[in-house]
Amino acid sequence: MPSAFVGQQAGEAGLEKSIGDIIRETNNLSAEQVENILTYQREHNVKFGEAAVALGLANQDEVLWALAQQFHYPYANQSLARLSDELVVANKPFCEQSEIFRGIRSHLCSTVFSNREQRVALAVTSTDSGDGKTFFAANIAVVLSQLGGRTLLIDADMRSPRLHEVFGVENRGGLSGILSRRAGGNVLRKVNGLPSLFVLPVGIVPPNPLELLQGQTFGLLLKDLPGKFDYVIVDTPSASSGIDARVIAASCGAAIAIARKDKTRTDSLRNLLGPLSRGATKMAGVVMNEY
Repeated sequence: MPSAFVGQQAGEAGLEKSIGDIIRETNNLSAEQVENILTYQREHNVKFGEAAVALGLANQDEVLWALAQQFHYPYANQSLARLSDELVVANKPFCEQSEIFRGIRSHLCSTVFSNREQRVALAVTSTDSGDGKTFFAANIAVVLSQLGGRTLLIDADMRSPRLHEVFGVENRGGLSGILSRRAGGNVLRKVNGLPSLFVLPVGIVPPNPLELLQGQTFGLLLKDLPGKFDYVIVDTPSASSGIDARVIAASCGAAIAIARKDKTRTDSLRNLLGPLSRGATKMAGVVMNEY
């Protein structure tokens, strides 16, 4: 394949190719092989992709890749892309989990991101580590970027940052450098193959994360960035690590909480939501993570 991701080539050329054409070109099928597929397609009354899979001339992932390319939908072909398995929306855009994320995206677009005049960022919070907070933040950022609007994902977990690992981006400079006024050059990282998504990693893990977050620079940053991006998602440390998440959510203007099925305690969740809901932060709800 010419690229591990789709969504650019056909659109840039102004051409609309059929699924059959994409599969033929991608797999370098000969005229005889294409004719065999067409014959099987007619005899069994199936789609071209199904016929190619049945004859062993393509696999299911390649058919999904071709379908995504036809609709200019960013999608990682697992045989080529080096993405974390956690990015289900990019790796498996048509699975049940991805559909759930699209449903949550619709909710967020109609609530948190509906006011284009007073844009806010969305802080992703949870009570404990292991609740799936970073998993949620990464996937909701990807699914928002698939709408075509510029999306920024900020790693504000300056205690246990992981987003640079999830997306495979450089982590030499980042948020900590901006807040300590030591950042040199552009610290935003573009995600290969997802042209609308940018990641701001933590950079060097600082010894004083809370002090940096409570400084004036962080608040100004979160007021400025929503005006430059269509969607801003901020990953936070778990509440068990301290009050970082509360400080971050207050600067963001909106927050969503992640709870883990059979793990998150009701009293812990109540302790997280109480202070957030009493302030100016708009609560977008609680997501129950069953995976």
